[in-house]
Amino acid sequence: MLGAIAGDIIGSVYEHHPLKTTDFPLLQQASAFTDDTVLTIAVAESLLTGKSYAAALKHWGRRYPTAGYGGNFYQWLMSRCSVPYGSWGNGAAMRVSPIGWAFEGLEQTLEEAARSAAPTHDHPEGILGAQAVAGALWHIRMGKSKETISKWLEETIGYALPPSIERIREGYAFDVSCRGSVPPAIQCFLEAKDTEEAIRLAVSLGGDADTQASIAGALGEARWGIDEKLRQQIMGMLPTQMLEVLQQFQNRYQSG
Repeated sequence: MLGAIAGDIIGSVYEHHPLKTTDFPLLQQASAFTDDTVLTIAVAESLLTGKSYAAALKHWGRRYPTAGYGGNFYQWLMSRCSVPYGSWGNGAAMRVSPIGWAFEGLEQTLEEAARSAAPTHDHPEGILGAQAVAGALWHIRMGKSKETISKWLEETIGYALPPSIERIREGYAFDVSCRGSVPPAIQCFLEAKDTEEAIRLAVSLGGDADTQASIAGALGEARWGIDEKLRQQIMGMLPTQMLEVLQQFQNRYQSG
């Protein structure tokens, strides 16, 4: 889960200032967590406490109302009702990584990913995006090869993964749709040799940098972990309430 947060913080300064290179400082003075981190923490808290996903999302989102939410999500967040708005965007995919850690079976992982998406992203594409990330992370935890993960994504989820990041980078543009942003983010993990490289590749797309780096970082952490220096830097940028949830989650689901 910390990999998702690291990717979010690293990518935060490039969301509206796109890069087409992997050569950049990981952390800057302006680097900060955004909605990706806030809502990932919300999903983790839901798993820890049994609080509904909708209630957890609203609780954490309202605690950090200026974290950079999309307009439709913000309206949902501040409303009294919890009616989903049919989003096909990548918001459910960016927050779903805790689910990939929490369940032992693939079927249950995919079912829970769909439940976590449903309060807001109940469009079939929104649900598929969440299932793709959670399912890929589950495969990584189970020690499956990158080839197996690619085949599962293509055959089960229906995602056509890009041929390579290098081939799509120049023409790639900002895209918040699940189908347009999640497969490239996963491809960044598939091409990387460690978590930092996965995050760097995601930022280098020049797209939705914080969200794509968050997805790539989440998958990278599951395969390779996180460099201890980066771990300490990222944790030092989080408020106490988030650290408490993160620690509880790691103790319950990631200590093995």
